[in-house]
Amino acid sequence: MYAFVDRAVESLSNGGRFLLWAMRGWVSAAERGQCPPQMLHRGFAAVAATGALPDFHVAMALLGGDAVETLVLAPMPCLQISEDEAILLGLWCDFSLGDSANARATLALLAEGESVGPIASAMGAAIDRLVAAGFDMSALAAGTMTHQESPK
Repeated sequence: MYAFVDRAVESLSNGGRFLLWAMRGWVSAAERGQCPPQMLHRGFAAVAATGALPDFHVAMALLGGDAVETLVLAPMPCLQISEDEAILLGLWCDFSLGDSANARATLALLAEGESVGPIASAMGAAIDRLVAAGFDMSALAAGTMTHQESPK
């Protein structure tokens, strides 16, 4: 978390900005009563990551519905990473580095107990699908995540 809190959004790599955009976009759509996957589909498709969208949606929906306290994400144009966004980016980072034990411990503080497993599964699957789409998720902590063009 501390690797991300209060950082400028522009300091993140393309992949880090993509995850932040997706999280903020999901929350924004849900707050407006719109279907988050429908609103995010074009962005995921643009980076050949539509396979990650269902799992990303499940993770966000469970986090949004089963959180012990409401997670607050900044509006899309905000130039700084908020505290709750930093926590979520830290979770994505843990899953990308294979540290599911640390991620589950953090999730246990954020969500109702019975939701931890399904959230962890969805986040892990989303990370795997983002990697399959060409994102170097292992570099998330260093802020060097990049997206590679998929062969056409």
